[in-house]
Amino acid sequence: MNIVCQNRKAYHDYHIEEMVEAGIALLGTEVKSLREGKGNLKDSYVTVKENEIFLLNCHISPYSHGNITNHDPLRTRKLLLHRKEIERLKGKVAQKGYTLIPLKIYFKGSMAKVEVGLAKGKRFYEKRETIKEREAKRMIERAMKSR
Repeated sequence: MNIVCQNRKAYHDYHIEEMVEAGIALLGTEVKSLREGKGNLKDSYVTVKENEIFLLNCHISPYSHGNITNHDPLRTRKLLLHRKEIERLKGKVAQKGYTLIPLKIYFKGSMAKVEVGLAKGKRFYEKRETIKEREAKRMIERAMKSR
């Protein structure tokens, strides 16, 4: 599995309840650009329209060796899931507080995949608690390592 880009801030801002692997419909120059590692998931999100799922605000830079027909970096991209999975996610997103967030883009074999997380937003005090827990774990590991 070759990871192209990750959304690290999503783990800081949201509680990830569940993760789903989805295919992504890309153009040829987008695939080549992702193979160069030029993708960004910052501020991107997933939405459900009718019975389809779309990835919005995902920035894939134009291919370096492309020509005039290069792709639009911020175009809306369709995610490929089975209908039952789409209906299940649609029902969960309809609940208050849940949203779909792309967590990472990677290549599995020759196919580009997106890991989508069903997430619930954290409050400010919860974010501070996770930072404190992480720092405490680091201090414990340092103490154990020095012994």
